[in-house]
Amino acid sequence: MHEGEIAFGPGKEFRFIRRLIRRFGPLASGIGDDAALIHVPRDNMVAISTDTSVENVHFRRDWLSLDEIGYRAVTAAISDLAATGAAGIGILVALTTPSDLREDLDALGDGIARAATAAGVGIFGGDTTRGPVLSLTVTVFGNTREALRRDAARSGHHVYITGVLGGPGAALSALRDHTEVKPEWRARFAEPHARLREARWLAGRGVRAAIDISDGLLADAAHVAAASNVSINLDLDRVPLVQGVDAVDAVRSGEEYELLVTSAIPIDCTAFLQRFAVPLTEIGSVADGAPEVRTSMHGRPVQIEPMGYDHFGTR
Repeated sequence: MHEGEIAFGPGKEFRFIRRLIRRFGPLASGIGDDAALIHVPRDNMVAISTDTSVENVHFRRDWLSLDEIGYRAVTAAISDLAATGAAGIGILVALTTPSDLREDLDALGDGIARAATAAGVGIFGGDTTRGPVLSLTVTVFGNTREALRRDAARSGHHVYITGVLGGPGAALSALRDHTEVKPEWRARFAEPHARLREARWLAGRGVRAAIDISDGLLADAAHVAAASNVSINLDLDRVPLVQGVDAVDAVRSGEEYELLVTSAIPIDCTAFLQRFAVPLTEIGSVADGAPEVRTSMHGRPVQIEPMGYDHFGTR
């Protein structure tokens, strides 16, 4: 046993846990008790979210490496913290592993650690079990003094998005069709970024409503419209796109993990770009009216089916 390492009992499961902890290194914090004990700054709210990634539902092993699968699962969960403007504290990871992977999971742990390092969070523990397919359930913890919320969009607000859209959807379509996956598309699909630091910067400059774009821009804008009981108007000509993807496909593309935010005051997009090397683009406005998303292109209204991801759907 290494110095400072928590003692576990015998058995294959605990050998695997010890191996993971060694790979996590200083990211692993307080693992070994029945519950994680986390200190939260005074007068802060605790932000908690859980996200599950299941093989053949959210990912396929023939499309992504184990490192990428671990990285994406953690990043997807941490992105929910970004949508509240919270600072990340730590994660818990519950792994369900099939028998054919049980002796070959180091790369999965490396991907988990890589995502935690990128977000600046610790790894506080989790659970391991066996099952027919690989599954990762990631619980994330953060803290904030004033949370961003889906129900805070108001008439007159400006609507912005971070980053560029369309890469993950284009990559998935190409993988399903066995056609070329452009490197930029695959990078956006396999290596997404949770916008934790960007969200806190935006919250300090007037943003009040936010959601991460995991189900697609149109679907997630509709969630904000419904929660806030407002109409959201989007100019699709202004949506920033990855190369080779059109606007209609881009606004349907899920698993982007960019942020859609609204603010009563204009945000300095140039300052945002200079700070984070990521674009911030104003793409619409909020108005009174029935809770819906209205879209336009070339100055004319257009109707586009959102096609947001449905975990209980058949596609």
